[in-house]
Amino acid sequence: MEIINTEAEDYAARFTTPTDSLLQEIEKYTIKNHPHANMLSGPIQGKLLEMMSMMIKPKRILEIGTFMGYSALCLVKGLSADGQLHTIDIRKEDADIARNYFSKSLYTKQIILHVGNALDIIPTLNETWDLIFIDADKVNYINYYELTLPLLKKEGFILADNVLFHGEVLEENITGKNAKAIHAFNEHVEKDNRIQHVLLTVRDGLMLIQKK
Repeated sequence: MEIINTEAEDYAARFTTPTDSLLQEIEKYTIKNHPHANMLSGPIQGKLLEMMSMMIKPKRILEIGTFMGYSALCLVKGLSADGQLHTIDIRKEDADIARNYFSKSLYTKQIILHVGNALDIIPTLNETWDLIFIDADKVNYINYYELTLPLLKKEGFILADNVLFHGEVLEENITGKNAKAIHAFNEHVEKDNRIQHVLLTVRDGLMLIQKK
């Protein structure tokens, strides 16, 4: 099921501040070279991530799922001057590409890239987080959420991507493994009285969660 209206998306892009040259470079490279280019946040969601981060002004950001580094380079723009963004990806090939783009950024010294299993890496970081972005393997969304929520500061935020999962969660009988996992995550969040949340219908769905 296709839920993204391309005409509306193009119109939204027209009336959204353009991304910087580095993000445009990443977008062009990914579309041309990566078989899963659709995983890229893209200019509209990327600008939303950037502005949310700038509103929060976090000191510590955790990103689970680096991919090409695009979303990290959006989120990092809101960091406090002494802040750090930790980003984790399990795929070394993607992480190497992201590392190259990070090296071209003005924020390169504030980005720490980890390669490996996030469930193993996160407990070793010994950090508390102001902002967490979950955009990795869908079957572990609940695990990532439960692992990181206790490490999130009071009134801190979690952003979870792909919570509409190509519209498959809207089907009467959800059959896909990833769609089932995302629907289970959405239900899990819905029942959690530790937080308040809103599901934004931006691109493939973005869940904004705030810890009480």
